[in-house]
Amino acid sequence: MKSFLFFHIFSSFIVLSGIKLSLAADTISPAQFIHDSEKLVSSAKRFELGFFSPGSSKNRYLGIWYRKSPEMVVWVANRNRPIIDPHGALTISNNGNLVLLDQRKGIVWSSSIYRKVKNPVAELLDSGNFILRDNLSTSSDSYLWQSFDHPSDTLLPGMKLGWDVNAGLELYLTSWRSGDDPSSGDFTFRLDIHVLPQMAIYRGSTKLARTGPWNGVYFGGTSANPNLPFVPILVHNQDKIYYRYECFNNPIIMLLKINQSGMMQRLIWKERSAGWDIVYSAPEDLCENYGRCGANGVCSIDKIPICECLKGFIPKSEQNQSSAITCVPSSSLDCTSGDRFTKLADIKLPDLLEVSLNESMNLQECENKCLKNCSCTAYANFNVTRGSGCLMWFGDLIDIRKLLETKGRQDVYIRVPASEVVLINRNETNNGFSTDPAQRPNKGNRKKLWIMVTIVTSLTMVTLGSIILYARRKLLRKGNTF
Repeated sequence: MKSFLFFHIFSSFIVLSGIKLSLAADTISPAQFIHDSEKLVSSAKRFELGFFSPGSSKNRYLGIWYRKSPEMVVWVANRNRPIIDPHGALTISNNGNLVLLDQRKGIVWSSSIYRKVKNPVAELLDSGNFILRDNLSTSSDSYLWQSFDHPSDTLLPGMKLGWDVNAGLELYLTSWRSGDDPSSGDFTFRLDIHVLPQMAIYRGSTKLARTGPWNGVYFGGTSANPNLPFVPILVHNQDKIYYRYECFNNPIIMLLKINQSGMMQRLIWKERSAGWDIVYSAPEDLCENYGRCGANGVCSIDKIPICECLKGFIPKSEQNQSSAITCVPSSSLDCTSGDRFTKLADIKLPDLLEVSLNESMNLQECENKCLKNCSCTAYANFNVTRGSGCLMWFGDLIDIRKLLETKGRQDVYIRVPASEVVLINRNETNNGFSTDPAQRPNKGNRKKLWIMVTIVTSLTMVTLGSIILYARRKLLRKGNTF
């Protein structure tokens, strides 16, 4: 009898221990709960899921964070509906949904899937993705729900940023309200898919900063360090358009975040210092602020003033050129008299506001087509690997900046009147910026200057020769040589 009682107690202990261990492991099944003091830990112990209070707040949230850096929360379930006491619990409901309950068993948050699952299980993966799947399948195609489809303010390797075209679903990052409040803030980081994909930071509906368009390899116009250990990936088909990135070396801990101030940051974990390094941020300087120099202006961070007008344009009046300027055509365009194009090199392409795209044309065909359309103000290739694709702009050119780095630079060809082409060719060293014709020396002055330089040079050489000859003769009389 004693042996039977001991066996029963021992068996019960094993069962209870198994339940407790499962809560400390990476999965949760129906009838199990993650209470406020408990956590899920991914299999390789990279990520944890549990309850936390950000900063000085006492509110409780269900989130995911790096195990090495608990303060770096990468996903929040109930970001806009906090639990006000430490009595929340996560479980799987009878209909197969993940549900977050408060002390009164009210549903604070749910995965909200609409099909019943017979054998549901939730799992925290080593990628940081929290998934709900059928226990009989581990394929990603069988995921019923995943946190990667509901991003907060952080993009982890493998996560997608973009659009499911068929479903009309957009995946984008939204900043926290503050360091103490993970609710949806003012700033978003998203993939703009108008004409060509490009990344942009918004405050509400106002564009604050952007990359250049995707050029077949990366997003143009960025000054990110090309030696960073990740590869950017853009998937573009009829059903989906999205961006993601993958690390070259899997143990590397990297993330991309939009912070509460509207800065996009890429961070890497440094083991030696046990801290995060910001390896890239945007907007990084004044020229990355959207439209800093106004329409038909170029921003160059290495110049003072930083704003100049494009070739073929002049400032409307004397202005403070550290801010936006008003650039107006220096002379009227006239298709009938023969407009031409001038090359503006090493820049971030203008924003894709009024543009057309032909993916099969080469650069010469693009020029010919733009020249025939009097409304076409500029053209460029968009695919740097194939040297093909025709982008044509109509109307003002917005948000151009000169790039100092080799990465991300492209060329654009700007329409100017034939009369301007002559002046531009005489002053190509200005590389795309307008100059005041009144400041250029005229032809007559240049001729006079050349004659004066020639006369002075000749007299100098004769005088120097005489001095050397005199010195040589004097030394020879003394028996010395050179």
